[in-house]
Amino acid sequence: MAAPQPPHIAILGAGIFVRNTYIPRFAEISNLFVLRESAINAVEIAKKSFPDVECKWGEAGLDEIIQDASIIGVAVVLAGQIQVDMSLRLLKAGKHVLQEKPAAASASELERAILSYASINQAPIWAVAENYRFEPAFVEGKKLMAEIGDIINIHVIIEGSMNSSNPYFSSSWRREFDGGFILDMGVHFISGLRMLVGCEVTSVSALTSHIDSTLPAPDHISSTIQLENGSSGVFVMVVSSRSPKVTWRIVGLKGTLQIERGAKDGKHGYTVVLYMADGQNKSWFYPFSGVTEELKTFLSDISLANLKKDGSYQVEPRLSFLEGARDVAVLDAMLESGKRQGVPIQVKKF
Repeated sequence: MAAPQPPHIAILGAGIFVRNTYIPRFAEISNLFVLRESAINAVEIAKKSFPDVECKWGEAGLDEIIQDASIIGVAVVLAGQIQVDMSLRLLKAGKHVLQEKPAAASASELERAILSYASINQAPIWAVAENYRFEPAFVEGKKLMAEIGDIINIHVIIEGSMNSSNPYFSSSWRREFDGGFILDMGVHFISGLRMLVGCEVTSVSALTSHIDSTLPAPDHISSTIQLENGSSGVFVMVVSSRSPKVTWRIVGLKGTLQIERGAKDGKHGYTVVLYMADGQNKSWFYPFSGVTEELKTFLSDISLANLKKDGSYQVEPRLSFLEGARDVAVLDAMLESGKRQGVPIQVKKF
């Protein structure tokens, strides 16, 4: 097989995450691809690293991207309410898509999306960007799970910092999103949980509340979770706390694994700690690099898929739309249980 040429891609969207994260991370790996198109609000930033980038906007600009056969991949970084429809439009036009999380707004939208995608002959790659499955802390943490033996209990404690100093606080689409910041942010934490335990959440029972009137409802969720391997635990998420904390802790028969967000030597990332039965513990710190690793994987996958051209190339499983769908399904069940005052809800299988 011939070596793939650097793929030509476009970015749809010019919001905070495109300007602050996508373009800087893409700039780090600019030797791997050619950025052809970007939206008007992001193109000036993009030109610093990609001088040949063009600006397209509106329906006419989208049509030009769709008609341009040399553009094989599109990053869809738009409001959560419209991403699925836009992704499907591009996929049906033969473009590989990297869609920003969450995969969809609800389990019912997931079902429609998956059916629609399945109907595409020789379907291009549909990837969802959630980055936690590519963070070194979780890649290494998953390997360490063998050290702690059978799981006794899991608890995931998320105390976020979504206040007026956060650039996403005033984001209008997140405020109009059913599930608000819980769904938008929560998929990251569910993906970390699912990756570590290596099995699915089967049912949940949750209570939700709305205490902070500056945030959309709900701003808190407390849920018990049942896993298919028989173990259980809790998932607690507070959207905005005065003392932010992000921790996954899994207690096993032979030890405990903990992953906690923090900083070291001026770099933000995760500390992984392995507590063993003999009282000893080991710890490692991994700076954030998940977004870059995820983008590299997408670019590699679409290059290889473009060489095959018959729809047979399978995307790296950590990027697949199905993985993103399973994260949303867990939160969708929690939010539904919260609306029904804690009634146990089975998580939809995808």
